Amino acid sequence: MFAPAYLDHNATTPVDARVLEAMLPWFSRQYGNASSRHEFGRAARSAVDQARAQVAAAVGAHATEVVFTCGGTEANNLFVKGAAALVPAGIIAISAVEHPSVREPARSLQRQGWRLREIAVHAEGCVATTDFSDAMAERPALISVMLANNETGVIQDVAALAEMARPVRAWFHSDAVQALGKISVDFRDLNARGVHALTVSAHKIGGPKGAGALIVDKRLELAPLISGGGHERGLRSGTENVPAIVGFGMACELAVAEKSAVATRQLSLRGELERGLAEQGAVIFGLKAERLPNTVFFALPGIDGETLVAKLDRAGFAVASGAACSSASPEPSHALVAMGVESELARGALRVSLGRDTTEQLVRDFLLALAETVFQLRRLAALAS
Repeated sequence: MFAPAYLDHNATTPVDARVLEAMLPWFSRQYGNASSRHEFGRAARSAVDQARAQVAAAVGAHATEVVFTCGGTEANNLFVKGAAALVPAGIIAISAVEHPSVREPARSLQRQGWRLREIAVHAEGCVATTDFSDAMAERPALISVMLANNETGVIQDVAALAEMARPVRAWFHSDAVQALGKISVDFRDLNARGVHALTVSAHKIGGPKGAGALIVDKRLELAPLISGGGHERGLRSGTENVPAIVGFGMACELAVAEKSAVATRQLSLRGELERGLAEQGAVIFGLKAERLPNTVFFALPGIDGETLVAKLDRAGFAVASGAACSSASPEPSHALVAMGVESELARGALRVSLGRDTTEQLVRDFLLALAETVFQLRRLAALAS
């Protein structure tokens, strides 16, 4: 039976069998509402509390700083819109390579009198410190710079940027969805440098879809996006998704425990993948920057990315032409445009993101399939001309 190979782990990951095992009782025998006062409710509340402690431990935070959401997008929106609602309209500064779940709510604030200031990145995808300094001189009220980019895998020095921003006394947020489980994420250290909120998500680390969290410095006041019964310290009303939250907690515990071993193996596989891509004439984006160990974003000149994704899918390899959240857009990656990559090359971009179970053989098979697919596409193009 045909079994496609999955190389799109930045989009989502398979649920770890140990995570699923932890979740299953909360779908059946343990079905209580965590707000109920009886035994079933108390058991659910205890499970949520344990998961909150697990998530907090994974990012070096205190359990009381963890606000559960339905995912990373909601958490990012909670910071942007929730913080903006309680301060006078001013400037929101975000990096030019932010995820749409930061970029779009930031743009929406412009209708409420806010000004959006995008901070430039250099050709490797890292925030340009000169422009960041210029942006701070404009005294923004809110700042958001992601810890690791979902497409390029480029890691930002958020701690240093937060230090630069401290004199401005702005609320500083970082989207750490792609970073968690791949590199060290320490909210206590980041908080000491000036970061006030951090976004994480379950389904990027072997957990279920439908669970995320905003890690919040208690000094930061937020208006809730969803009002009701006052769940999550009044910041996110609604009956808790206990199975997903339990899975999130277990996924965090496992991801942190196994991070070093997984990262070492993925870094080796990434090196093999990049050597093979270089032999095929690929341009690898962010190559000279510090990047996530599992992520390679590249293009082969003259080859359309969407076409290549479709052809590789038929050959049995699941990869992406960019961010899953914006894959329906025909426009080139906004991250690559911000990095100064010409549109034609950017439209050929392809992302391979390795998982904890990716093997050397799979990488070799992918490189062979890629070479054969590109050869066929170029031959067809030559015949058509």
